[in-house]
Amino acid sequence: MKLSGNTIFITGGGSGIGRALAEALHRRGNRVIIAGRRRAQLDEVVAANPGMASVVLDVADAASVKRVAAQLIADYPELNVLINNAGIMLPDEADGALDDTLLENTVTTNFVGPLRLTAALVEHLKTKQDAVIAYTTSVLAFVPLAPTAVYSATKAALHSYVLSQRFLLKESGVRVLEIAPPWVRTDLMNSREAEAAMPLDAFIEETMAVLGTDTDEVLVENAKALRANPGVGEHDLVNGFNAQMTPILRSGAY
Repeated sequence: MKLSGNTIFITGGGSGIGRALAEALHRRGNRVIIAGRRRAQLDEVVAANPGMASVVLDVADAASVKRVAAQLIADYPELNVLINNAGIMLPDEADGALDDTLLENTVTTNFVGPLRLTAALVEHLKTKQDAVIAYTTSVLAFVPLAPTAVYSATKAALHSYVLSQRFLLKESGVRVLEIAPPWVRTDLMNSREAEAAMPLDAFIEETMAVLGTDTDEVLVENAKALRANPGVGEHDLVNGFNAQMTPILRSGAY
């Protein structure tokens, strides 16, 4: 991906990976527009990064997606990069009764929302040079974390969709990228102080280096072993991973 001179729209840009990625791209000389549900949070990011812009967007709301997509095309006609980063991660109980609100919110925010937003912008992106559609998935798309089974499943579904969309757009000039982070120190699952998680600044630095190559999957070194998991031996790794991580997450001792 070209790392400068773009007009970039990033969802979930008010905090965590989204904010850090937006700021890194802003420093590279891109026109960056961030989106999120909370105006105050967006205003804080924009104030800290003069020249950045923002728009309130709830990716779980179809009307909000439609309105913002139209606004972006009108206000930023040079828009050529879409980064679908917004997501929520909450613990669930795949071995018991699932909370229906959690189920619907997670699936709509993490999976349906990015598909709707991309569909609303893809014809515009086809007309632009160096166009990119990127999705933030997770290594949990490849090695599901049992206490967050719904979240993991949404990321696996998004990975599958990316493969199809990349194939269908291969002659269009629009590149389709997947960013699959490992465990990173953010507010997701209260991981900001988790010693086992990758520091956010280190993740962004390595991600930016990989993003600037011609790869379709943006993986830091910490993510590669889990990305390589699918195959005939995947059950052993999944079971071992969850035997290690489930007690830690359920105790909150991280």
